[in-house]
Amino acid sequence: MALRCDLIIRDATIIDGSGAPRYAGDVGVTGDRIVAVGDLGAFSADREVLANGRVLAPGFIDAHTHDDQIVLQGAECMLCKLSQGVTTSVIGNCGISLAPGRLKNAPAPLGQVCAPEWWQFETFGEFRERLETNVPAVNAFALIGHMTLRWDVMGGDIDRVATDAEIARMRDRLEASLAEGASGFSTGLFYAPSKAASTEEVIAIAEPLRAHRGLYVTHMRNEAEGVLDSIDETLRIAAAVGAPAVISHHKCAMPENHGRSRETLPRIEAGAAQQSVAFDVYPYTAASTSLGARKPRHDVPVQITNSAPFPEMAGRMLADVAAEWGVSLDEAVARLLPASAIFHNMAEEDVQRIMSHPLAMIGSDGGPLAKKPHPRLWGTFPRVLGHYSRDLGLFGLEAAVHKMTGRPAAVFGIPDRGAIRVGAYADLVLFDAATVRDSASFENPTQPAEGIVETWVNGMSSYVHGQGVTGVRAGRLVQRAVG
Repeated sequence: MALRCDLIIRDATIIDGSGAPRYAGDVGVTGDRIVAVGDLGAFSADREVLANGRVLAPGFIDAHTHDDQIVLQGAECMLCKLSQGVTTSVIGNCGISLAPGRLKNAPAPLGQVCAPEWWQFETFGEFRERLETNVPAVNAFALIGHMTLRWDVMGGDIDRVATDAEIARMRDRLEASLAEGASGFSTGLFYAPSKAASTEEVIAIAEPLRAHRGLYVTHMRNEAEGVLDSIDETLRIAAAVGAPAVISHHKCAMPENHGRSRETLPRIEAGAAQQSVAFDVYPYTAASTSLGARKPRHDVPVQITNSAPFPEMAGRMLADVAAEWGVSLDEAVARLLPASAIFHNMAEEDVQRIMSHPLAMIGSDGGPLAKKPHPRLWGTFPRVLGHYSRDLGLFGLEAAVHKMTGRPAAVFGIPDRGAIRVGAYADLVLFDAATVRDSASFENPTQPAEGIVETWVNGMSSYVHGQGVTGVRAGRLVQRAVG
């Protein structure tokens, strides 16, 4: 009797996500799972795809996103991710999550990640229910944001350490959210709404991570001159609550700190010898956040991505706008706020050193609501595969894929994803290793990648090159395995 699948991808170069060498073979899918790998000549399927030697890899896990809103907005809004081969988004980063809390007058960066009308989820359970009824186009792995809790519980009075009663309320909300399906706790101690929080406040709120085996994920307090102290603070917080630590978008920001990855990586390695530590990184020398987050400097070029009072300034350089208006950089910033921007404040040597480190994962950290976003929103994963792996030879293709699949699946504890093997979920991407590259640029940032042929989420074709998203919404909430 012939063996039959829903889908067979034949004659593929399989890179399975583990870091192991590539091999030739076929992959069979039935329902949402991989059911066969190898020579499937005896199998037939409802649909057969001939890979012609192109690479078949696990769907990419974006280790750092701000997709909290767009995962609820349909398949077309997820084109920026599906067109890169991303099948799972880690949401709720930098202390910002869409739940729990019906926030009002949310300041930057809260207000730049989620539009005002989307702060409608009193509990994480309500957010989860919306995901289940309004099925996302990609899988979502959710963190609970400290900044969201802080702004809601403290009534906007955030320029101080929280009281014991406020800490207890935040801790209780985190506890409830973890019980309802969230997988960790994130902070953004760099930002004004969280800057006044002490290390002790964060530890006290994060205590439920211990019982729920949740993650502690952080945009550290300082990624510039105080980066080493911030690494130490991160390790201390995670150790105090018995949680694995993930350092978000690790970098050495500002010109005077360029090259300091030679110091930061050994510090992280020393921590990793004692506790579970990982970090994500994006493949660009420019950051992006709220325009008012950093004081403007003439030696750090700044490009505006969005401005509420002057939307026509999106894409312009801050220095050019200031010159046109005949004002200082500080005055131009004040006029443009609320706004977001790109800061060209990193060194290529640090980006490469951090990205090539064995502890590194790949995360886009894109801003999906910006009018002219950082190109990382659309280009991160193909840029790693094409520019850094193929063109520069920074690491092999198997290592590149591992940083996007098996590595984040292991760090976040996402079972049966990030792998091509029998029994794994059929999150898959087919790409051409010779042509894959990012098309998104700082000038034209919303361009789908080249060389990504097709993306499947839970066995369903969700993106096809040249056609766009299929409209299928096959994602789901995925959770950290605690067994």
